[in-house]
Amino acid sequence: MPVNEKVVYLTFDDGPTPVVTEDVLDLLEQYQAKATFFCIGKNVVEHPEIYQQIIAKEHAIGNHTQHHKNGFKTSTLGYVNDISACTDVVESNLFRPPYGRLTRGQYRAIKKHFKIIMWDVLSRDYNPNLSVDKCIKNVLDNVREGSIIVFHDSLKAHKNCIETLKAVLPELQKQGYQFRMLNPKAL
Repeated sequence: MPVNEKVVYLTFDDGPTPVVTEDVLDLLEQYQAKATFFCIGKNVVEHPEIYQQIIAKEHAIGNHTQHHKNGFKTSTLGYVNDISACTDVVESNLFRPPYGRLTRGQYRAIKKHFKIIMWDVLSRDYNPNLSVDKCIKNVLDNVREGSIIVFHDSLKAHKNCIETLKAVLPELQKQGYQFRMLNPKAL
C-alpha cells in the first residue's frame, strides 16, 4: 500500500476458527493493533460468535470465498458463485483469493464488485514444516512501510501464527510501525 508513514497492514486468512482467532484477537488488543480478517463463509456460518467478536473489536473483514476455493482448479462460474455465497454472511467489498490464485476470467468477473487484496509479506505460518523462527524471519526480513502481511487463523497454523505474532508485534512496534486494518472505503 502506498503510504508516507511507518504503517503495516496485518491480515489473517481462513477463519474464524475457535481458539485460534480468539488468541489472535487477544494479541492484537494487547498491542492496540487493527487487522483485516479474510473470512471463509462456511467458517462464519459455523462460528458466528467469533465472527461477531472480530467486528465488535472493530477490525475489518473481507471475503475469502465460501469454501476456500482454488481459482486455478475451479471454473469461473463456480468460483464467482462461491464468492457470492460468502457475501451472504460476509459484507465487504474486500476479497482475497485463497492461495493467491485466480484466473484472468475470474478477475474480470469480480473486479467490478470487489477490491482484490494480495500481499507482499507472507509469514508462511500455515506450513507445519517451518519453524517459528523461520516464520518470524519471513516477516521481519521482508516488511517495509505499507506492507500487507499475511497470517492464518487456522488450526494448522495456530502455533506458528501465535508464536510469530508474539515476536513480530513488539519488534515492529519497537521499530516505530503502526498496525492498521485495510479500509474498504479508502481503497
